[in-house]
Amino acid sequence: MLAHSAPQTLSITRPDDWHLHVRDGAALQTVVPHTAAQFARALIMPNLKPPVTSTAQALAYGERIRAAATVAGYSTFEPLMTLYLTDHLPPDEILRAKDAGIVGVKLYPAGATTNSDAGVTDMRKTYSTLEAMQRANMPLLVHGEVTSPDIDLFDREAVFIDTQLIPLRRHFPALKVVFEHITTREAAQYVQSAQGAIAASITAHHLLYNRNAIFTGGIRPHYYCLPVLKREIHRQALVDAATGGSPRFFLGTDSAPHATQLKEHASGCAGCYTAHAAMELYASAFEAAQALDKLEAFASFHGPDFYDLPRNTGQITLRRESWTPPQSYPFADTSLKPLGGGEVLHWRMA
Repeated sequence: MLAHSAPQTLSITRPDDWHLHVRDGAALQTVVPHTAAQFARALIMPNLKPPVTSTAQALAYGERIRAAATVAGYSTFEPLMTLYLTDHLPPDEILRAKDAGIVGVKLYPAGATTNSDAGVTDMRKTYSTLEAMQRANMPLLVHGEVTSPDIDLFDREAVFIDTQLIPLRRHFPALKVVFEHITTREAAQYVQSAQGAIAASITAHHLLYNRNAIFTGGIRPHYYCLPVLKREIHRQALVDAATGGSPRFFLGTDSAPHATQLKEHASGCAGCYTAHAAMELYASAFEAAQALDKLEAFASFHGPDFYDLPRNTGQITLRRESWTPPQSYPFADTSLKPLGGGEVLHWRMA
């Protein structure tokens, strides 16, 4: 609830992050503690090089993440692991994954975003695996963009709904689908009105910014992500979806760390790093919409309910306090610049 005494505080059930990139190796030591300080669980994306395509790989990756969290003092943090869907992921791997507690399988259309080269080239090649997922009640986690070069970058999500998602769900009506990091009014409307088991995650940066942020005062590569920021009408539609109370929408940061020199490169990497202040950013977005009372359900209830997992029992507290995140963090042997680094935020974890 929102307390009216000064300083104002907001206490909510400890949330989960239903879409997160943490990379691997030494990079884990910086990024995992940022997430574990705020979230009880995080759904880990499998787009490493090489991608995580087997249960054994996913479990080993999860142990490396747990180790990084434990070293930082967050031994109860739970990474929720996923597999990477390819044209050749065998159906029997789904049964092994389900038995081992793997939470979902991620669809990247080939070439859609960072480390998606091994992604799906033709959905029909995955039908036997999707059938196994439907039988096992294993959710399909969708990066919803077409990659055809004749489709405008800003239209790729809307076109994906019509040409890929609707036919796919018609073919597999019982398959649970999460439309991840939605960015358009079309996606919000589709998820809200579609029949069957479908939900969507929404990032803080897509709630806070429209595409002007990428170009204000020059090209600002740390606001460049995929799916890319869209027009203001789409940002407002996402805010309405996130704050509207529908259980089909929940928190997924899509926090994606990249070394500074790769973000600021001539062909910079796609991805915004927000794990350092994730809940503070979401609180700012919900406050701007006068909907702080809706943040707890979006951040803490809707996700576990959709994934058939128990809600968390602990709490976090955000305090109204002005503070400035650092402009960079150590990142393996280089640096990482967070979104909003060096800029004042008005909520802070207590």
